[in-house]
Amino acid sequence: MIPNHIKIGNAKEFLLEYISHSNFSKIGILVDENTKSSCLNKLKDSLDFNYHEIEIKSGEENKNLQTCSNVWGILTKLNFDRKSLIINLGGGVICDLGGFVASTYKRGIQFINIPTTLLGQVDASVGGKLGIDFNNYKNQIGIFREPNLIIVDPEFLASLPKRELRSGFAEVIKHCIIRDEKKLDQILNSNWEKSDWLEIVKHSIKIKSKVVNEDMKEDGPRKILNFGHTIGHAIETTYMNKENRFLHGEAISIGIICEAYLSHKLNKLSTSDLNKIVDIIKSIFGNNTIEYFEEIVRNAYHDKKNIDDKIRTCILNKIGQCEYDHEISPNHIIESLEYYNNIAK
Repeated sequence: MIPNHIKIGNAKEFLLEYISHSNFSKIGILVDENTKSSCLNKLKDSLDFNYHEIEIKSGEENKNLQTCSNVWGILTKLNFDRKSLIINLGGGVICDLGGFVASTYKRGIQFINIPTTLLGQVDASVGGKLGIDFNNYKNQIGIFREPNLIIVDPEFLASLPKRELRSGFAEVIKHCIIRDEKKLDQILNSNWEKSDWLEIVKHSIKIKSKVVNEDMKEDGPRKILNFGHTIGHAIETTYMNKENRFLHGEAISIGIICEAYLSHKLNKLSTSDLNKIVDIIKSIFGNNTIEYFEEIVRNAYHDKKNIDDKIRTCILNKIGQCEYDHEISPNHIIESLEYYNNIAK
């Protein structure tokens, strides 16, 4: 079931309806250079309310305290008060950072997320996780707070480059791996680029929302949504300042294979299930060669799921059934990366 505060469909109609029934003192729309040209320009002719456009630079490298400080400074200069509204129009970075900024400015003002990437629509904007990176570590500072409204309009996906769209598809695959093997089989036997995006988005939101409803603050079962992310985030962080950096979903796709391998080695995941996961990831993301093993291990020690300086990850019993809080060692991570490189040859 999709929560009431998530609306799927025409962004203009849902946004205007919400604004017309509210009485905000000021409205700001947070964009980056990409969503300003490809998304806001499509919306603004239909917006019959006054707003302030606030632009930040795109990219994970700008999801940090300095960018937050810049936005807080703009809100202060414009005299935004606690009756103001922030509309976050963009991908995961915009929704994460914009929600965090709104939730901390004057101890919290209202905000709306309008995710414009597949990653944002199926994952980043859903579930109330807000945060920024710190010292290059992913999502080290943040809070849990649901947006007042989330508007998911698949029409925005038409403007995405193929690489960005594919990156978001990693989270779609992850949702199927942890909760829906039948849907995973459908994806395996189809051309992902010709997906029914409305159906794909709804399916992922239903899975994530159900898991989040069981555990809003990620004390237990919600951790399964991090399958592929212990090693995936460590890879993403390691390569963030490298010339051949990975997008989020690209790093997570590698993490999925690594953690599926560990599920097979340490738990009950069958060889056939492991091969199915490998096949679907490789068919969509191709092959990469991973380096910097020791740096990846060091970065894994900063994962939010860790307890008592022990690296914790999610492990599959089988496709559709996932456990959490499994302890793994640095050698396990290195072995899984070696496995990935071997199958990529």
